[in-house]
Parts: sequence; C-alpha cells; structure tokens
Amino acid sequence: MGRWVVCSAWPYVNDRPHLGTFTHLLSADVYSRYLRLKGEDVVMVSGSDEHGAPIEVEAIKRKITPRQLTNQYHRIFTRCIKQFNIQFDNYTRTESPVHKKFVQEFYRTLDKNGYVFKQNIILPYCENDKRFLPDRFVEGECPYCHYIPARGDQCDNCGRVLDPKDLINPYCVLDHSTPVMKESASWFFDLPKLSDQLKKYVEENPNLPENARNFSLSWIRDGLKPRSLTRDLAWGIPAPFKGAEDKTIYVWMEAVLGYMSAVKEWAEKNKRPGQWKKYWLDPASRNIHFIGKDNIPFHVIVFPGLLLASHEGYNLPWEVASTEYIQFEGQRFSKSRKIGVWIDEALKLEDSEYWRYALISLRPEQRDTNFTWEEFERKINTELNDVLGNFIHRTITFISTRFKNKIPKFTANKERDQAIFNILQESPKRLDEKLERFRLKEGLEQVVQLAREGNRYLNESAPWHSFKTDPPEAGQTLGVAAQIVGTIGIQLQPFLPITATQIHRSIFQGKKPNWKLAGTITVKPGAKIRPMKPLFHKVSAENLRTKLEEIRSGTTIEAEA
Repeated sequence: MGRWVVCSAWPYVNDRPHLGTFTHLLSADVYSRYLRLKGEDVVMVSGSDEHGAPIEVEAIKRKITPRQLTNQYHRIFTRCIKQFNIQFDNYTRTESPVHKKFVQEFYRTLDKNGYVFKQNIILPYCENDKRFLPDRFVEGECPYCHYIPARGDQCDNCGRVLDPKDLINPYCVLDHSTPVMKESASWFFDLPKLSDQLKKYVEENPNLPENARNFSLSWIRDGLKPRSLTRDLAWGIPAPFKGAEDKTIYVWMEAVLGYMSAVKEWAEKNKRPGQWKKYWLDPASRNIHFIGKDNIPFHVIVFPGLLLASHEGYNLPWEVASTEYIQFEGQRFSKSRKIGVWIDEALKLEDSEYWRYALISLRPEQRDTNFTWEEFERKINTELNDVLGNFIHRTITFISTRFKNKIPKFTANKERDQAIFNILQESPKRLDEKLERFRLKEGLEQVVQLAREGNRYLNESAPWHSFKTDPPEAGQTLGVAAQIVGTIGIQLQPFLPITATQIHRSIFQGKKPNWKLAGTITVKPGAKIRPMKPLFHKVSAENLRTKLEEIRSGTTIEAEA
C-alpha cells in the first residue's frame, strides 16, 4: 500500500469561486477517490488562500476588515466544496494558527541556513496615507494596450504582467493621489543558490509533465532570480526576520507551505501530531499537486527550492499534474471582469453531478478548452443522459419488469457474447492506464465508452424482441448487460460518486463493491436488484442562460455556513 499527499492549488478567496477554480479541487478529489478505492493511504488537502494585497484592497473598498471578507468567502468555498461532494481530509485556511506558526518557523530555519537576505528596493508610497503601496494598491493606464484601469501587477485587458512603475498616470486606489517612489527594506529568498539541485530534480523526476519540465529547465538556464519574501502589508503572516517587524510574508511564498501545514493540522485534529512527518519526510511517501499551468514555476522551482533550503529532508513534488486553461465562451475566466459562471450559481442551475461530469470531461489536459452552454448541453444530453444514463436505466428496468427484479441466467462463454466480455474485461486496465497518467478526462471517456458498447450490444441483441419468443435468450443478453452496469457502477465512483451510489443501491443492494471486481462477473444469476428511476434528465442551453439571468437579477451573495 502506498502513502500519498494529494494537493490542489489553494483558491484565492477574494471573491466567489468560478468553474475554473473548481477544476483543480475536483481533479484532486477524483484522483484521491481512485487511490482510496485501490486501498492506498491518502491525505487530501487544500485551503483558502486569504492573505495579500487583493484581499486588503477589496476589504477597504467594502469598509470591512480583511478577516471579515475572508471569513465570508471561506464559508462560501467550504459550502460549495461540500455541495460538490469534494471530500478533503483537511480543507483549511492560511489564517489557521497551525499554518501561521509553521510558516514563521520554516522561514526562521531558512534564515539560519543562509538562504534569506535583506535588500533595499524602490516602491510606490502614498504620502496621504503614509504607507508603501503593494502592486494591487496602484492602478493606472496600461503602457501596452492603454486600458484603464490596469492594476500594478497585471493588465486585465491584454494580460501583460506589470510593475507599478510601468503604469501611465499611476494613482493610489485608496485616495486616487499620485504615489511617489521611496526606498524600503525587503527580504529575499536566495533561490539561485539552489540552481544545480533544482536542475537535477527537474531532469531526474520522470513524473513531471513535459511542459512543466521544459518550462522549468528554461527558467533555470536563463538564470534563477531571488524571490521576494516580504511585503509592506498589515494583512498577512508577520515576517519573522530581525528588523522586519512591520512586514508580512509575501502571499505566494507562504501559501505553498500550506501543503505541509494542512497535513500537520490534520494530524493534530486526529490526535496524532507526529503523524504528518510520515507523509512529508518518509521517502516512501509521495505528494501530487493539481494546478493550472500558470502555477508551474512555483510548484516545480520555488516550492522545491524552499524544501531543499530547509535541510529537513522533505519529499519534493512527485507529480505536478498541471492543466491548460478552461475558457468561458471564448474568454478567460475573470473574477475582476465578472466573466464566467460562479459555483454557487452553477449549483442553483443543475445538480453537482452534472457539473462534475462537465468539468472533468472538459478538463484542459493537453490544450485549452472552452466552456459554452451549448457544449454543456451536448455533454449532458448526448453523453451523460443518452449514453450512460440510458444504458443503465433500460438494463435495470428490463430486468425489473421482465425478470421480477432478479438477474437472469446467463453464460459468460457464449460465442455471441465473447466480444462484449472481452471489452468488459479490458476496461479496468484501460481506465488504470489513463488515471495513473493523470488523464482524468480520458479516464471518464473510457467509462462512457463502456456504456456506449453496452448500448450497442443491447441494440444488436434486441432482448425486447427475443423475450416474446425466447425468454432465456433475452435473459442471456440482460445478464451480460447487468455485468456491464456493475462495472460502470464501480468505475464511476471517483467521477460521479452519487450516481455510483444509486447504481450500487439498485444492482448491489446498496453494498459498496470492491474496485477489483470491475471487469468481472459482478452480480450472479438470481441476485435481486431494485428498480431504478432515470439517473439524469436533459438540459437546454437557452433555459440555463435564462435561469442564470434570473439568479443574477434577483439574488445577492450569500455567506451562511
């Protein structure tokens, strides 16, 4: 049995989550369920990333404290995660006392090991508010596309990464005054010292995706730069360095340490405080990270660099399962520009199982994908309903009505049925091959393809005709089809757990079947089953758009627990 830490990128809680945000959380859930079904020891963690300038800016705009803002959105995130049936062992937050203490102790160790240095830098300064301005506190005109307002870290219009001093006519978002440039002390992580070790790690880790490997090696060849560790912000984890009493740790440099602090917190909650070390220090353990491609540098270079600099012997990332971007109707999801569908809205439009199916089947594993309402309609109607739901429902219904809720007698070695049995027996191997390579989308396609083969088998055998003249022959067909339903019910567990449970309730009398039974005779002749209602219904893109407009015009943000 293997031991795993499965991590998803920590969502930033300055707004409600959108579909793109949930792709990584859902991916981690699918893979964790898969590992557990195989009998592996798994701890799945993530949490709300709640520090940094964007949070403080948003709180100031709303005239509330940053903690009030993050409390609100942390509740929304945890509620949506529960409604999505995503099962974390610990979904925590960066305001957790365990995390804050861990981060401070970690950076004290790096400082002691000689990987932290102090340097003065030039920053925007607001003379009215008597404070230095982090990038999100400065807006102005983009020097490239001339969009207004471009932020001090990035232009939302053209996507260029910016520095506050790049902006034309910059102004402070607090009072719209023009900032002046002043010198401020800052602390840095000496990443270049680790270049050789990181190059060796990237080159010798066979599990890294090719795009992550090539991108990271290019970074190393171009020369790694020191990474900023501190910010002139009140909201965050106080920097533990001498002379940095008015600084906080840069949000990116503390959130990645949450993968470890979350496991530590999980162990403490379970009254086994030392247990976390087994997952992060035992070389037999593995940690996997589900992220977007924009997070590759932090997970393949910066995070491993921090771990190496600690000299504690932490396990480096075993796999970084990065995806491309998922777009919304041809545009990139954007919280600031309100482009996309928010998860709380999505759950008012359709059941979570529909969204789990759509997001995994649209998972951008090798190229960008595009969510449209028409594509959602096609996925649900022609795949989930017409293929998967149709095959399962008509098989169960025919057995219920014609064979008195009992699996009819069948023979597994009849020549006529050998082709479908071969497909059935091969299906676990095909699914494992996809999931072990983190091809979750392709794995789900394999399960749907098995249902497609089942539909073809039923159509060719036509038991509704043979039952009239030769009931045992119809029984042979339905007995074989029931084995396909049983395997689909097993293989759907990581992807659509509620649907899988409904199938188990019908064909396995509610008992949860063993993962290893997939592809075999899962239900014996004579076994009783329960009738089943249709699993899914069809949807309309037009109706979904209309309903979304109604939701947006008639509701406000809710934050109840």
